[in-house]
Amino acid sequence: MKIVTKIVLTVGLVAAALGLVSCEKKQVLKLYSWTYYTPTDVVEAFEKEFDCKVVVTEYDSNETMFNKLVNGGAKSFDIVVPSQDYVSIMKEKGMLQPIVQEKFTNRSKINPKVVEKMTFDPDMTYAVPYYFGAAGISVNKKKANGNYERSWNIFADPQFKGHASMMDDYREVIGDALAYKGYSVCTKNDSELAEAVSLLKNEWLPNVIKIDAEGFGKDFARGDLWLCQGYAEVIYGEVAEEDWADTVDFFIPENGGPSYLDSMCILKDSKNAELATEFINFIHRPENYAKFLDFFRFPCFVNLEAEQYMTTSPMYPASALDNCELKNDLGDYLEKYYEQWEKLRISE
Repeated sequence: MKIVTKIVLTVGLVAAALGLVSCEKKQVLKLYSWTYYTPTDVVEAFEKEFDCKVVVTEYDSNETMFNKLVNGGAKSFDIVVPSQDYVSIMKEKGMLQPIVQEKFTNRSKINPKVVEKMTFDPDMTYAVPYYFGAAGISVNKKKANGNYERSWNIFADPQFKGHASMMDDYREVIGDALAYKGYSVCTKNDSELAEAVSLLKNEWLPNVIKIDAEGFGKDFARGDLWLCQGYAEVIYGEVAEEDWADTVDFFIPENGGPSYLDSMCILKDSKNAELATEFINFIHRPENYAKFLDFFRFPCFVNLEAEQYMTTSPMYPASALDNCELKNDLGDYLEKYYEQWEKLRISE
């Protein structure tokens, strides 16, 4: 009995050891991305197909992400999803590694219109587009009189005085004024910037009761705000779906405005760069990318072939993004935008 027991124990220990070795050998892909930005079913499908584990760590701003990476966190992750200006910064600092293009077989799925806007990495050497989006305007149709300008100048409309909000984001707010004036949202022209600031100070902000980038959706849903500048998903996320048609008029002005492009990048110190490339390629299989769009009710703009697999209707048409301009890195000139914004906030 003792001999049999020893044999059983030995076999059990060997099996356990083999199991541990097997677990240790399973690759782990570490993704550092925006909060709620990667649908769980897509991650699970990737884990199953590639027999690996994906660990997702989330951040709420580019600044939070960047500070963590430069302060010792860069070796902790494989993929990061920065916006366009931070892709530029991270490239310059040598924080990213080139993507092996031969492995990125879904490169052709990327919308050429998006690639044209990628002046920060025109050949997708370091960055693969994940989502291109923009803030817009939400009007409460139950509160408005129905006669309003469908441009950024709607913020000058007196019917919304005391019931309007703009985002606490100076690139967005100043960018809207620049776009309305017909200027680049990335201008480095002092007189153009001054015109935009004057428009905000004298015509738009006097009607605005709140500068807010977080709670405007709830205020809109309650009926306190009738006009908001912000992201569609925030508004639609707070208003009951059965009330969307009767309550929400969301639009991006025809002449465009500021926009953002979040891209997937592989960090220089990634321990699983090959698996990271597979993940990026996996995301851009049209049927997988469609799940991402359905999850957020986003329009199909980055990966056009995904539209045929979508099961939901987007919050706004993809064509609304055609004339939007990326908020690219302004270098030292960014300080002038910030200084002007601070003056506007003080006089608010």
